[in-house]
Amino acid sequence: MFKNKSYIGISFVILIFGIYAIPKIVDRVKNGDVVKGNRLDNVETKSSKDGKLLTIGPAPKFELTNQDNVKISNESYKGKVYVLEFFFTTCPSICPKMNMSMLEIEKTFFGNPNFGIVSITIDPKHDTPQVLKDHAKLLGVKSSNWNFLTGDRSVIMDLSNKGFNLYAGENDKVSGGFEHSGLFALIDKDGNIRCRKDEFGNPNIYYDGLDKKGVRDIQQDIKILLEE
Repeated sequence: MFKNKSYIGISFVILIFGIYAIPKIVDRVKNGDVVKGNRLDNVETKSSKDGKLLTIGPAPKFELTNQDNVKISNESYKGKVYVLEFFFTTCPSICPKMNMSMLEIEKTFFGNPNFGIVSITIDPKHDTPQVLKDHAKLLGVKSSNWNFLTGDRSVIMDLSNKGFNLYAGENDKVSGGFEHSGLFALIDKDGNIRCRKDEFGNPNIYYDGLDKKGVRDIQQDIKILLEE
């Protein structure tokens, strides 16, 4: 007797829920408000809902010598969007991967006069302008707006560690004798460091040049800045 009453009670609750909920679900399906499976499988990474990027602040100023023995500074990139990295030509670990990432970025925006790349060596004693020129040729660099820079060692180390807050330093215990970050900085036409937010709303100040997602994200954001 008690079990029969329980079943009747449960059936009554289900009936009431169905009367209330099913019409609303039908309406949502008609209006396209229900999330479909293909939307879950194809989530596109964007910087923000409005497509705008965060402004971190002015990029540190620099003036260094490129592979053609020409002085290059922030002013050389005024009015251009550019990506900046720290590396060295004899790096046996992360630099080859960073090189491939930069070449992918160069290929995507090749021919656009408003885009450029800056690669600054942290081993200027070895990486002379001629060494950098040979390195660029070896990589197959085509863009005239991709500058490989060298200069005073202390100035470069300060620019990396204190200016951009991207770690670089000597370490005799590691292969190649140097350690450095594999991150890329994105700088807009006005000379400001720009970035997107992470899933929690915090700024991702730099982009991971060793990760496919990082390279994809920075290419998406370069496009946004070129349109500003």
